[in-house]
Amino acid sequence: MAEAERCIEVAAAPEALFAVITDYEAYSEFLPEIESATLLSRRDGHARVRFVLNIVKRITYTLDLEETAPTSVRWTMKDGDLRKNSGSWAVEEAPRGSRATYKVEVEVGMFVPGAIVSRLVGETLPATLEAFAQRALTRGEST
Repeated sequence: MAEAERCIEVAAAPEALFAVITDYEAYSEFLPEIESATLLSRRDGHARVRFVLNIVKRITYTLDLEETAPTSVRWTMKDGDLRKNSGSWAVEEAPRGSRATYKVEVEVGMFVPGAIVSRLVGETLPATLEAFAQRALTRGEST
């Protein structure tokens, strides 16, 4: 199982960062490994989203997400090519905008090599968090 936890500070309001985190269908616009994200349902702070990632191999999975605006998103995997994908975002106000803590646990299925998951969870995570930060800054400027 691969696990990671990272924090990032963003010069944008927590609401702007939370809006980017929960705009799942836009992920493919700023995260190169996301081929598509399809919002299957959203109601009363709960969402179900199907993701298709392409990191050497195409990986498809569906997450159930619990949203508590503007402070947290937690998810568990409903189904997909991985054995497990669970995690969270915790967003809080910081002196210069917001601070976000991202946690993820991923366990591979038999058709996904461990090296791909290690790359996804470890190597690409800093770039992914930076992409969320940049998107929140851009969103904050346009509102």
